[in-house]
Amino acid sequence: MTFANTNETRFEFETDIVLGGAFLATTIIAAQRMLWSQSQGGAETTVVTAFYSLILLTSALRAVWFFIPKASIESSYTPSATMAFQEPGWAGVFVSEVLVMSGSVCLFSIFILILVYWADILKKYFFPGARRTKPMTIFLALVLSLVFIEVLNSALFLCQVYSAEGMLLVNALLLAIVSIVCVAEITIFSNKFRTVLLTLGAINQVSTESQVKRITWITVTGNLFFATRAALEIVFSFSLIIYWYHYGNVDKVLSHTSWDVYIWVKHLSEVAILWLMLYILQSRFAAASAPSRTEYQQVPDWEDDKEAEGVVADSKPTVV
Repeated sequence: MTFANTNETRFEFETDIVLGGAFLATTIIAAQRMLWSQSQGGAETTVVTAFYSLILLTSALRAVWFFIPKASIESSYTPSATMAFQEPGWAGVFVSEVLVMSGSVCLFSIFILILVYWADILKKYFFPGARRTKPMTIFLALVLSLVFIEVLNSALFLCQVYSAEGMLLVNALLLAIVSIVCVAEITIFSNKFRTVLLTLGAINQVSTESQVKRITWITVTGNLFFATRAALEIVFSFSLIIYWYHYGNVDKVLSHTSWDVYIWVKHLSEVAILWLMLYILQSRFAAASAPSRTEYQQVPDWEDDKEAEGVVADSKPTVV
């Protein structure tokens, strides 16, 4: 089915091509890096491969969403009050929203995995005798919680509890909350990691200044991304709530101009952070192959966690 009255502007068509192309390029690079990482073997590269896989999934889902002609699945380029099973094109709207939700879950899963490993490593340093849950167990629990919320959101739409606008609002609120949590956790963990690196530098009598600088850089760029995302989703959510309360729909707030601004800010920042992570992961392997790494002495009671060592050692930025 093709909708003739989608009202997609030329600028919006070009936006889809440009951003879709950017995500497609990210997908190709991530796929190449993932295959190369798998060929290396070892516990450390297993973690890095997981990061590449999540970057690949995120960018691939975004590319698919941008390249699907909106006129083929939706009756309007901007979100509209579409109820499930009641209006033409509701299935296309649902598929489109599922693609967006899935991409967002994959994107935030990258940072959840980072924070989980950071927390595990820090716990080993600050609480050496404490019992530690496997990082992947915590990671899967957190991601499945997000998936459950999104499945519930989809079910409520299909049960006609609210329209597609309601799905959009739930997703915006969820991403705003997760973004705020990520800003807080990245700030806390990065400060503790700087302390750990300075201590390791003193023990091994080597300079950790370059690692500390990279951590600071990652903290600033990561927090900038999440702070921007949180602000964007909060403003977007409150705008939806206010107009929904006054007019019963969001047609007045989601004009082509406002929707275009939202799309550009949201997805351009995603492209930037994905490329940044690709760069960091690549530089991590370059640093790992440098002879200077062998100058580090073994830290007592650390040899049983080689995977975490690879994440922290030169290092830590690998985990973003």
